[in-house]
Amino acid sequence: MFPSSKSPPRFVTLVLLTAISVVSLNMFLPSLSNMARDFQVDYGLMNLSIAGYLAISAVLQIVMGPLSDRWGRRPILLWAMAIFTVASVGCWLAPNIWVFLGFRLLQGAVIAGMALSRAVIRDMAPPQEAASMMGYVAMVMALAPMVGPVIGGVLDQVFGWRMTFFLFAVMGAGVFALCWRDLGETNAAKSDTLMAQFRTYPALFGSRLFWGHVACQACSVGAFYTFLAGAPLVGESAFGLTPVMLGVGMGAITGGFVFGNFLSGRYARRYSLPSMMIAGRIVAIAGVGLGFVLLVAGFLHPVVLFGSVVFIGIGNGLTLPSSNSGALSVRPDLAGSASGLSGAAVVGFGAVLTSVTGAVLNEGNGVFVLMAILFLVCILGLVAAYDVRNTSKDAQ
Repeated sequence: MFPSSKSPPRFVTLVLLTAISVVSLNMFLPSLSNMARDFQVDYGLMNLSIAGYLAISAVLQIVMGPLSDRWGRRPILLWAMAIFTVASVGCWLAPNIWVFLGFRLLQGAVIAGMALSRAVIRDMAPPQEAASMMGYVAMVMALAPMVGPVIGGVLDQVFGWRMTFFLFAVMGAGVFALCWRDLGETNAAKSDTLMAQFRTYPALFGSRLFWGHVACQACSVGAFYTFLAGAPLVGESAFGLTPVMLGVGMGAITGGFVFGNFLSGRYARRYSLPSMMIAGRIVAIAGVGLGFVLLVAGFLHPVVLFGSVVFIGIGNGLTLPSSNSGALSVRPDLAGSASGLSGAAVVGFGAVLTSVTGAVLNEGNGVFVLMAILFLVCILGLVAAYDVRNTSKDAQ
C-alpha cells in the first residue's frame, strides 16, 4: 500500500520519530488539572490519560515489534503515524472525558516511533556503536520534550488545552510526510510468516541478560513517568506554580537527559554497556537522595524538587542508550521483537507507577511521597544494572 523506499533514513528522521513519541506524553501535562475541571472529573480519572496511554502503548509494542520483523520497519511506522494524527484530531474535538480517553488510547500508536527507531539503528550498527548513535539521537530529540511542557502551558493559558492536541495532529501529519519520503527499509532479514516471528519470543523470554537490561530500562524510565504523574499536583498544591512555571520545571528533567545523552554519545564506544548503565543509576540516586534530604530538612522550594530530578535526567541519558542497545543485541536477528517486548515491559511498568503515584499522592503529602517513590525506583535500577554486569561476565 505504501511505496517502497530503500535508502536508509537520515539522522533528523530518527530524531523526530523518537521525539514525537515522547512529546505526545508530556506536552499536555501542565493542563491536566484544567482538563479535569473542564470535563468535570476528578484528577484520578484524568490521570488515566497518562496511565491508559502507557498501558495501550505497552500492548501495541508487543505486536509492533514482530510485525516490523515480518513486514519491515517502514510500513508499520507509516501506519502508526497515520493513526496518531487521526486520534489527535479526535482528542482536540472530544465533547466529554470518555470520547477523549478513547482517542487518547489510539494516540498510543505513536510509540512505534520510539520502539522501531531503535530497531532501525540496531539494523544499521553493532552494539556499542548503536549505543553511541542512540545517545546522539536522544540528545537532539530531547530538546522537543524539554520545551514541550512549556509550549503546552503557554497554549493552555492563551488558547485553552485543546490547542495542544490540534498541534499534535499537525505534528503527526508532518512526521508521516517525512517518513513517506525519507524512511527507507532497514530490515534486510524479514521472517517468513508472522506466527514464525511470534514463536521467537521464547528465545527472549528465557534470557536473563535480556531481562536485566529491560529491568534497568523500566526503572530508569519509570522514575521519569513517576515524576510526570506527580509533578502537576505537587507543583500546584505545594508550591502554587502556574501552568507555565510548572512546564518550565518539568522540562528540567529533560535538560539533564540531553546532557546525559551527550555523554553517552561521547563515551559509549569507550566503555562497556554495563559500566555506562551503572554510572547512570549512581548519578540518579545521588541527585534524588540529596533532594530528599534537603526537603526533609525544611528547604521546601521548587528549585530543590526540580533540581534533584535533573540528575534523574542525566542518569537516564547515561543508562538508556546502553541498556537499549544491550537488549537489542542479545539476539540481533530479533531486534524488532526485542525492541517491542522491552518497550512494552518498560511502558507497562510506567503505567503501574503512574497509577500508583496518582493514587497515593495528595495535597498534604505530595512532595515527600513523590521523592520517596523516585528514590526507591532509582535504587531498583542500580540493582538491575549490576545484575547485567554480573550476567555478562558469566556469559563470557
